[in-house]
Amino acid sequence: QVQLVESGGGSVQSGGSLRLSCAVSGVDSSVDCMGWFRQVPGKEREGVARIGIDGSTKYLDLVKGRFTISQDSAKNTLYLQMNNLQPEDTAMYYCAAAPRGLLCRWKPTSEFRYWGQGTQVTVAS
Repeated sequence: QVQLVESGGGSVQSGGSLRLSCAVSGVDSSVDCMGWFRQVPGKEREGVARIGIDGSTKYLDLVKGRFTISQDSAKNTLYLQMNNLQPEDTAMYYCAAAPRGLLCRWKPTSEFRYWGQGTQVTVAS
């Protein structure tokens, strides 16, 4: 059974940093792509960053140069380092995993089958 548990959210001032973590368990070789998504009330969930089994990454244009996705296979943990946070980054952030299919960078949100419960990030101006 796949379980994803996020942590590391919180409240910061504009320009601050946070590192989100996602503890992963129950994932086997059928999963080839991990990602971070975010959602604010009344808006669709959007992909922030993703990383494939080959280490390739893809970022939302709005976060390029500020956010970095990484994974520690030994610790079974996915990370999202977020620097220079802005008020528009305020959202609930979710960790997700997708089984093999389309290339990681091309997978639509609907292909991410496993989701964590989310962690709230709030950035004050």
